[in-house]
Parts: sequence; structure tokens; C-alpha cells
Amino acid sequence: MKKAAILYDFDKTLCAKDMQEYSLIPSLGYDDPGLFWEEVTELSVQNKMDGISAYLYLLQKKFEEQGKPLRQQDFLELGKRIDLYPGVDTWFERINAYGRSCGIEVEHYVISSGMEEIISSVPIAEYFRKIYACRYYYDENGVAKWPALVINYTTKTQYIFRINKQVLDENEDEALNTWVPMKERPIPFERMIYIADGLTDVPCMRLVKEYGGKAIAVWNPASQKTRRTAEKLLEEGRANYMSSTDYTAGGDMESLVRLVLNHISADAKLSDLEGVSR
Repeated sequence: MKKAAILYDFDKTLCAKDMQEYSLIPSLGYDDPGLFWEEVTELSVQNKMDGISAYLYLLQKKFEEQGKPLRQQDFLELGKRIDLYPGVDTWFERINAYGRSCGIEVEHYVISSGMEEIISSVPIAEYFRKIYACRYYYDENGVAKWPALVINYTTKTQYIFRINKQVLDENEDEALNTWVPMKERPIPFERMIYIADGLTDVPCMRLVKEYGGKAIAVWNPASQKTRRTAEKLLEEGRANYMSSTDYTAGGDMESLVRLVLNHISADAKLSDLEGVSR
């Protein structure tokens, strides 16, 4: 059975807001999480820092200033408080079953600038083959000391190639950079679906789309701003399709992804027949 991969951003793609805003940032005393992100932007601009590095630094600094060391265990509790979009909790089993009916084994991956520890504690984490997200280095007491992995909107693309070649270990660079003919790669780009919400996902969307995969821009029905962003991504050729964040059975996303899986299945079968006498 041939493999296909669905790659997800996380924040505003599978849940309605940044994962840190559910309880992590409010625990620092911010009634409006937007104020924290404003400080991140200011820090980034003043010091010419990457925005993701800036938020990881500021988060750790704020906890230290309040005498609350940022601990790995604290993150692991936060995922349980995240509200997922409608249907996400049953989405993976439904899509996996439909994929099998098409002769396709579907694997799911997260590529996010959020926190790996938070995502890994969300109830749906068991369905992801791999979660690529930012994380800290922790000392022997489990206290965050330094960013161990920083994933921003451009470095996200690295992980698409890892999935393409199935070189999933972040520390394995030699195999990642070894040339493998496109047709011999375990999950070709044309059997990838990238689902994400915004402009920071453009490099990944374009990469998947230009190599023959499908990119889906999602929008939240509760926000016309997100719909306009998705429309812009579609109009500018960054995405193939747009869908609301309705992951329920028979909803917008399921209907669209089923069509894409049908296409992947048919294309794979036709590819196997090329050059074969009948």
C-alpha cells in the first residue's frame, strides 16, 4: 500500500488560537495575550532577532522573573486545555479509513512554530507519526535552559524534505542531504497535502504545491479576516484550495481531502501502469 502524508501547521489550523494563549501566557498575568506578543515583536525588532527565538527567550525570561522556573512538566499539562476545531478529535481515524479504502496509507505530521511539549500532550497526539515543533533543552531538574530546536516559517521546509525521504530524526543530516531520485523517495511530494492557515506557511505551501502536492489554506468561520487571508493565498497561487476549519464528518475539510486522496490514488495507479504492456 502506497503512503501519503498530511502535514499540518497547528495553531489556527487545528485549534482556534496560538497554543500558548490558552493558559501559558495568561499564567504570567496577561489578561490580553496580545500584549505578550507585542513585547515579543519589540524585542525582535530592537535586537534584530528571529521572532520565534524572541518568543522562546521572552517566555523563559518572564517565568524566571516571577520566580516560576519553566519546567517541562508544566508544558505537558497544557495540551489538555486546548480546544480543537469541530471534528478534529475523530478526523484522523476517519481519514485513515478512507485512505485505506483508496489503497493509500495516510500518515499525519505536524510542522509548527509552537511547542512540541504542548502538542505532544494534546489528546490527538497519538495520531501523528512525528511532531516537529520548538522545544527547550532542560537540565536534570526538568527546567528549561535554552531553546533546543527553533522552527520558523522558513526552516519549516526542511521537515517536508525529511518526510519526503523518511529521514525523520532531526539530528540526521547526512541522509537528509544525500541525493535520492524523486521516484525512489518513500513519500513523493505529489502524495503530500499541506494544511495551514496563514502567510507564515507560504514557503511550505509553495514547496509542496510546486512539486505536485496539494496545499490547503484554512479559515475560521468565526473570523472574516482569516477568510480574506485564505482567499489571498488562493488568488496568489500559494495554495491549491481553501477550506473552512470544519473537520466534522461530511464537512468542508473532509469532502476536500477525500477528493485529493481519490486523485492521489488514481495518479499512483496510473503511474504504476506507465510502460507496462496490457
